[in-house]
Amino acid sequence: MLKILFVCTGNICRSPIAEETFRRAVKARNLQREIQCDSAATHAYHIGELPDHRTRKNASEHGLELSHRCRKLNGEDFSVFDYIVAMDDYNMENIQAISYRATGINQPEESCFLYRKFDPSVAKNTLKTPEVPDPYYGQTTDFENVYQIVTRCAESFLDELVEKHGL
Repeated sequence: MLKILFVCTGNICRSPIAEETFRRAVKARNLQREIQCDSAATHAYHIGELPDHRTRKNASEHGLELSHRCRKLNGEDFSVFDYIVAMDDYNMENIQAISYRATGINQPEESCFLYRKFDPSVAKNTLKTPEVPDPYYGQTTDFENVYQIVTRCAESFLDELVEKHGL
């Protein structure tokens, strides 16, 4: 069983929609017994809360229901999850800091990376992997943009997992 953890700052905008779009892609390929996913925050701002109402509205418009309750990334996550997927560089830095405090090591690039690494709309020769932008202070269109990005990444990431792990 592969376990994937999607991580953003508050676990109320990007990571819950990344989790749910990925879960939908997994279900569409009937891989629920082989792959599980969850999401978490690098900060404890919204522990126990549902995702942001704008994220839930956007998800609903695409036939998804977000019932996840925000939780903070913890040291145990590094031994439970095979892949920890960050939404931006700030989250990546915080993931590595939490990992180092909990385990004494930084997470390797093979298992901890930026999600847009899998965005097929991003040129492969780009020197720096772009980030999934934080829509929190934005407009409705920003939440839709995040949905589109994570949906593209979900399919591409799942393709790689299927190939790499022979699923």
